[in-house]
Amino acid sequence: MSMLQHNLIDFSVEAYHDGALETIGKEDLLGHWSLLFFYPAGFSFVCPTELEDLQDHYAEFKKAGCEIYSVSCDTQWVHKAWHDANEKIGKVQYPMLADTTGKLARDLKTYNEESGLAERGDFIIDPEGKVVAYEVISSNVGRNAEEILRRVKASQFVYEHGDQVCPAKWEPGDETLEPSLDLVGEL
Repeated sequence: MSMLQHNLIDFSVEAYHDGALETIGKEDLLGHWSLLFFYPAGFSFVCPTELEDLQDHYAEFKKAGCEIYSVSCDTQWVHKAWHDANEKIGKVQYPMLADTTGKLARDLKTYNEESGLAERGDFIIDPEGKVVAYEVISSNVGRNAEEILRRVKASQFVYEHGDQVCPAKWEPGDETLEPSLDLVGEL
């Protein structure tokens, strides 16, 4: 079943952010673009490389009007301990959500019932709280923040310009396409 246009459930989770604990819910994701970035667990192997890559591009996500929320089924205490203990995670400035019940992971179909962990999934959420793009991949393959950011920007463009579409490798400023009968077989 496709998750496109899926409206997030109401949720409330604890998070570690900016050296403090806070509660984050669906209402915090509304009114702006969001990236929910699920990963299996703290103190693991591929996950710190991904979270560091996101942090290295965090200013670009913020400039694009998109907040990053990393999400695992670990507790907020694990997020804090990992932040304090790991140089890569110590750089993280975006909220680290503790989906300890797996409610959010289940809603977005990334929860692995056998392991009790979230799969690697990234979900681009529009200002209305709907999934407009997502990717779920094997837990042993890391993701690329630059490609996710490109998809955020393309999703924002088509959200604002519903009569146009973005071709492969589209970047802001590149030409877009306006679907029409004249284009069929011409590209």
